[in-house]
Amino acid sequence: MLSTQFEEIIQKRRSNRRFDPSVKVDDAIIERSLRRSILSPNSSNMQLWEFYWIKSEEEKKAFHQLCLGQSAAKDTAHLVVFVTRQDLWKQRAAWNLKLVQDSIEGEPTKMQKRGLEYYGKLIPLLYRNDILGISTFIRWNICFWMGLRKPMMRFGGKADQRVMVHKSCALAAQTFMLSIAAEGFESCPMEGFDAQRVKKHLHLPAGAEINMIISVGKGTEEGVWGPRFRVPYEEVVHVR
Repeated sequence: MLSTQFEEIIQKRRSNRRFDPSVKVDDAIIERSLRRSILSPNSSNMQLWEFYWIKSEEEKKAFHQLCLGQSAAKDTAHLVVFVTRQDLWKQRAAWNLKLVQDSIEGEPTKMQKRGLEYYGKLIPLLYRNDILGISTFIRWNICFWMGLRKPMMRFGGKADQRVMVHKSCALAAQTFMLSIAAEGFESCPMEGFDAQRVKKHLHLPAGAEINMIISVGKGTEEGVWGPRFRVPYEEVVHVR
């Protein structure tokens, strides 16, 4: 039963680029979907993301222009901007570390010791950066030399960090879109926007990046641009 319901949601979710402006989407639906997004899997439970819910008419008009005037951003009931916050790694690591510390009663368990090491030492090693690039050099050397002896996560500079936080944020965005489909409405993920102007409009710091912007509303038939085509299963799935 649950499998059938999920199949229906997957088949229903299509990128819809034209919305019916006469149909409203209740705020409660967006809030539920954002709360579900927060439950998405993410790297090391760091949750280096933020979601900006755009719902006022004034703001939606501004974002229509920031999204280059595309139809998916017009007549939308709501917009959500998915933002990566790599720059918050210290704050989120400290939050996770405190959760572990607060759970300890007496002698820490093996799992608790691992948590203390993980958020107290490993996460700073993964995320720390400096002007001279010393942290990157240390990470690269650890990966190279340890990788000669055993499988190793190859993790070096800022590019690897950016990929990691964007993957986590994209998972949250997918959860949001599936939730919207389950609620009986449509969405459209947009990559066409002026990232610099969006950051400025939202007063985001330099370390934040825009992952994607998703519009939500009651979709229309003309909003779906034809049937959905996918590369054949046999071409993309490789069984070993």
